[in-house]
Amino acid sequence: MQQKEFLARLDQKRIVDAITEAESRTSGEIRVHVQPKAGDDIRNVAERTFERLGMTKTNLRNGVLLFIASEENRFVILGDKGIDESVPAGFWDEIAAKLTIRFKAGEFTEGIIAALTAAGEQLRTYFPHEADDVDELPNEVSIDE
Repeated sequence: MQQKEFLARLDQKRIVDAITEAESRTSGEIRVHVQPKAGDDIRNVAERTFERLGMTKTNLRNGVLLFIASEENRFVILGDKGIDESVPAGFWDEIAAKLTIRFKAGEFTEGIIAALTAAGEQLRTYFPHEADDVDELPNEVSIDE
């Protein structure tokens, strides 16, 4: 599927609302990034994007990135150092498995929202929302053409 078609099928407002809602329960920061391709090493490209989006600069190092290579029908969920040091191995596997099923069914917005909601719930356990929490990163969907 071409990136334009993928983006046309996304309800970005609902995704931003889901990020905002998820972040209201945790001090974690969640971003969604979409680009056409990532090539052979999607994880490496996602890690560079994570850095480029300023996600390593959060106070508690608790950013999460859902990186989507739309034309390759692939994605990666990355957590920053603070999360990876706190959560058990395979922390993102269940969310990733459910997202894969939704993507295969063409339910892109619904899958992303479900993944963001689940990520927010999981993060809440390790990084509860604090009264003085500041939204450190933008909530809009990041897009590279």
